[in-house]
Amino acid sequence: MILAGLLVRASGVRLDAPPVTPDGPTAQRWAVDELSRPEYHQHESLLARFLRWLGDLFDGAPTLGLPPGWAAVVVVGVVLLVVGVALLVAGPVRRTRRVHAPRPVFDDAARSAAELRTLADDAAAAGDWDVAVVERFRALVRSLEERVVLAEVPGRTADEAAREASAAFGAGPAARLAASARTFDDVRYGGRHAGPGDDAALRALDDELRTSTPHRTDAPAGVGA
Repeated sequence: MILAGLLVRASGVRLDAPPVTPDGPTAQRWAVDELSRPEYHQHESLLARFLRWLGDLFDGAPTLGLPPGWAAVVVVGVVLLVVGVALLVAGPVRRTRRVHAPRPVFDDAARSAAELRTLADDAAAAGDWDVAVVERFRALVRSLEERVVLAEVPGRTADEAAREASAAFGAGPAARLAASARTFDDVRYGGRHAGPGDDAALRALDDELRTSTPHRTDAPAGVGA
């Protein structure tokens, strides 16, 4: 571009004319004259370039009766609003994926069912329903292990415990076992807060299973799984 400008502006020779070969001083003078032109010294800031690009982007778009500058601001605001909504929607989706990842029921030192029930009762008395729900579900599972209804399987998930307990007790408590497993996962790993109703439902289920006789007569559920 610069070379073409040198030839056209400085020498007045057209590009389709025969080549021009200036001597050294003449070429130097042509170069100085060409590079002193203002278009070679225009340096837009990044902000100015962005605003010009934004103006070109919305050039010809409907302005809804607003001045062009305000119309662009409105459109950008709508775009940012859409992005914000997308991020809000993506958050729960990512959290749901984390909840459904296999996570164990027990992740601390072994405690008896009685000890876990005491922890749950103390938390409920203090209004800490999250801890109450988590420890009460653990007490339910540990109680079934102590009764040899379930085999002691390291790393067992809440869903696995619910399915195995349903296989042992039949269809009666199956739906409530599945719901209690979801509640445990949601509270323990999904960031959901429990309430007194969640704890009451788990307490009733635990009490029912403690006085129920499993239907199966073979090995504890979970053996050989």
